[in-house]
Amino acid sequence: MTHENTNKKSLLKSGLSLSVLTLMSRILGLIREMTKAAFLGTSDLSDAFTFAFQAPNLFRKLFAENSISVAFIPTFKKYLEKENSADEASVSLQKTETQQFLNATFTLITFLTTVLTVCGIIAAPFITPFFTKSTDPSIPMEMSFLTRLMFPYLIVISAAAFFQGILNGFKVFSPSGFTPVLFNLSVIVFTYLLSPVMKNSARAMAVGVIIGGTIQAAFQVPFVLRCGKQIRFTSIKNAFTNPGTIKVIKLVGPTIFGMAAYSLNDLVSVALAGRAGVGIQSSLQYSLRLQELILGIFAVSIGTVILPDLTGMAAQNNQKRFNELLLDALKIVILISIPVTFFSQITGENIIRLVFQSRSFDEQSVALTLNAFRFHIAGLVFIAMNRIIAPAFYAKGNTKDPSLAGIICFISNMIFAFVLVKPMKGGGIALALSLASLVNTIVLFIFMKKEKTADISMLLKSTLFYLLKIILLSVIASAPLVIFKEKIFSLFSGSSRIISQGIPLVICTLIFFTIGVLLLILTKDKLIISVKNMLTGRKSKK
Repeated sequence: MTHENTNKKSLLKSGLSLSVLTLMSRILGLIREMTKAAFLGTSDLSDAFTFAFQAPNLFRKLFAENSISVAFIPTFKKYLEKENSADEASVSLQKTETQQFLNATFTLITFLTTVLTVCGIIAAPFITPFFTKSTDPSIPMEMSFLTRLMFPYLIVISAAAFFQGILNGFKVFSPSGFTPVLFNLSVIVFTYLLSPVMKNSARAMAVGVIIGGTIQAAFQVPFVLRCGKQIRFTSIKNAFTNPGTIKVIKLVGPTIFGMAAYSLNDLVSVALAGRAGVGIQSSLQYSLRLQELILGIFAVSIGTVILPDLTGMAAQNNQKRFNELLLDALKIVILISIPVTFFSQITGENIIRLVFQSRSFDEQSVALTLNAFRFHIAGLVFIAMNRIIAPAFYAKGNTKDPSLAGIICFISNMIFAFVLVKPMKGGGIALALSLASLVNTIVLFIFMKKEKTADISMLLKSTLFYLLKIILLSVIASAPLVIFKEKIFSLFSGSSRIISQGIPLVICTLIFFTIGVLLLILTKDKLIISVKNMLTGRKSKK
């Protein structure tokens, strides 16, 4: 079996395995949003909760997602490689150094997130009035209370990300893939349990967020211990002076500006949405939740799986396999994201009605969410590709270029958002994000060519050709839906929401999926053949 087929099969197998857990998580995440839609709809209180939950999440992207993927995992992998290559006399010393690095990193993350949490709690009453246009004087106060209540989530979710980084370094993905399931279950359960006894449902959901984040961190600890690593606190001095954490800080340093721009980007978008009208913030979040359900199933999973392998190939200077793995990952996200985009544009309103429309989520809520969703989903392929391209830079220790690309993306998004929000409301903010994601993809490819991170000529040629192919096949597969969709839905009109929207959507999905798979088989698509061989246990031919 060739290296190309080995890489492709391994990537598909690992990605599909993690995607099963991610799918469970995203479905429950969607049910969590359905719970929010049922209890809060697109009301002032829903906007208040949306902002309060986003506040700690802005910093989470820096201390959890960014630091762990960009700096911690590559550094930790090098410590593990030293352990594995050490002779019998020095292996104990290497393990001690690794343990000291882990303790120092854990202490550093906990210290910094605690400081930020205290600052956030103090600042909440002063900043929340800028993020709502509500005429109800109680809403800014409630928004402040919810922000203070949920800010400690930053501490526990950052700890959870740290444990995930350790497990991913050992190529153990399942426990971390399962923890979001526990988080979403916690929010759903506590919303229903506590809503009758608390002042409002938003507070009940906030309690579920804190408990769920704590469970996410605690659940992974036994698996970390099973890998032979123990986590303890050390002194603040050791945390800042450990050689490993110094390296992590240096790697993260160049990304701070990019992530700060990203966070500021989110803050400005939230502020624009809050000032654009009641319900805009919430509708954007409902739309993003649908997009993230799709994105998380494949792009995040594939990005998580390939980072350790890309890092290893970069360390071995195996550029050929590095290029092959990166190209396969890009093709996988194109294969999924383009057809999903076409299908979602055709059936978006029906998806939103099926998922969210109940109790407090009325016709206005449907219209607001659809306005955002159509433009969010248009940028799905670019967001997905960015999740794949960025690890290629991180694997080679280059954090500067993705950060600069992030700043350019931020500036683009702000320009687009300011121009489009007035005429298009929430749809303008959603379109701005999709356009900025396209700009980010272009800039990353330009930087990749400049730094010779990968064979850009081969990647661009193969990726663009494959992109055009999948677009053409998606157009063909979409034609029957465009023609017969209304007739299919009319057969079930007048029934309950589950039947009137759910059954026709299943029928449309089966039609679209069947035609798409047949077209891929007819065109002898290599990826679909790899999936078929993997599922049937057949080996790829040389």
